Amino acid sequence: MTTEVLQPPESTSIPPDETSSQKELNEVVIRVEGLEKSFSDRPILKGINLEVRKGETLVIMGGSGCGKSTVLRHMIGVLEPDQGTVEVFGQDVQELHEDGLNSVRKRFGILFQSGALFNSMTVGDNVALPLREHTDLSDEIINIMVKMKLELVGLREAEPLMPAQLSGGMKKRVGLARAIALDPEIVFYDEPTTGLDPIVTGVIDKLINDFKHGMGITSVVVTHDMNSAFRIADRMVMLYDGRVVAQGTPEQIRNTDEPIVRQFIDGKPDGPIPLRLSKVDYETDLIGLIRREKAERYGE
Repeated sequence: MTTEVLQPPESTSIPPDETSSQKELNEVVIRVEGLEKSFSDRPILKGINLEVRKGETLVIMGGSGCGKSTVLRHMIGVLEPDQGTVEVFGQDVQELHEDGLNSVRKRFGILFQSGALFNSMTVGDNVALPLREHTDLSDEIINIMVKMKLELVGLREAEPLMPAQLSGGMKKRVGLARAIALDPEIVFYDEPTTGLDPIVTGVIDKLINDFKHGMGITSVVVTHDMNSAFRIADRMVMLYDGRVVAQGTPEQIRNTDEPIVRQFIDGKPDGPIPLRLSKVDYETDLIGLIRREKAERYGE
């Protein structure tokens, strides 16, 4: 018996409503066109097209292994596409030399999934690191700015502590303070609420919204946390099997009848997204393994 794996449809773009007409006028700060990427001949991205507009929070969502973190890594210039282009601030990331890429990177911050703090450095030194590496500011000014950034995330008193003395949620907030140390125009968030309790998740979501409204920061958030996604998003893009299958405002996504999106946001175990992703029938795969082992053992 063969289990058929659903092949996703072409991108279902939910048409914008009247309330999003103003957003259409916003400047596009990131443009991804025809992005394709494979690892070891395994296709991960299969022609991704999306835009990020200035001042918005774009949530890229989807299940584990759908390619959302891979899209983010292309946006920050860590990966090179097999096909397609990624433009940040109107510049093709792949055409930039090291100095040009570093110049673009100074204009954005990144909150890594684990926080990615340096364990041998205090909280204050972790936040100060971008300022010391990329500015000529005096230590006095840097110390003031560190206190300001930590205050924004509610952790000014944690400045002398070591990362080992922090909870998971505190590490995320310190990582966020470091991500905004250089007053970036864009902040990328890779699973910012993974592993956090509901209260700390709410704190992180509030900070993302506060930075958008108070500092004008554009946010790109990769997540599979639907509660968080609906709280922070201006627009949402869903990936499945390396393709964009839907995009729209939170209200449009919430009300869509697209089966793949419906199953994902409702968290239903049964639907077009299979539990088992293997495209090879189990019995065929098992018989093949037995035959290979027999051939290796007896030289057949």
